[in-house]
Amino acid sequence: MEENQKKFSVKDIAVMGLMVAIIEVCKMALSFAPNIELTSFWLIMFTKHYGKKVALIVPALILLEGMMYGVNIWWIMYAYIWPLLVILAYMFRKVDSALFWAIFSGIFGLCFGFLCSITYFVIGASGGSITAGLSTAFSWWVAGITWDVIHCVGNFTLMLVLYIPIENVLKRQKQ
Repeated sequence: MEENQKKFSVKDIAVMGLMVAIIEVCKMALSFAPNIELTSFWLIMFTKHYGKKVALIVPALILLEGMMYGVNIWWIMYAYIWPLLVILAYMFRKVDSALFWAIFSGIFGLCFGFLCSITYFVIGASGGSITAGLSTAFSWWVAGITWDVIHCVGNFTLMLVLYIPIENVLKRQKQ
């Protein structure tokens, strides 16, 4: 029992609350710009510096989003897309390159619509037809490719610009 208490201190819990708050504030601040977001940026940066602990802020973030905006199809997508990003970022957490993370984040933005289309595949196939599921998912994904490109460019640019200053702040904060 004592070992578990050492894993998450009161400070850890407070920092995790601040992480969720930072992501939400940034999300609201950029809500006027379609597909330009800092959620990916922050989840990557927090994962690099806080590791597995970030796995606990993702459910909190998703639940908060559901409480604030209601639960809909997008909420189901968030339930698997954001954890996937954290898992992938965790795998590469030791990489310290703004360009690497900008490319990584850009690719994630480009793949976002495809990842969302998985939900539409399930909805389309729920009537028993895999073909209907594929058709639904594919048409939804193709219709949104322009938005995925914007998402890609936004993620790439924001990561490239913000990586070094935020990386330095997070390194100092850990000391």
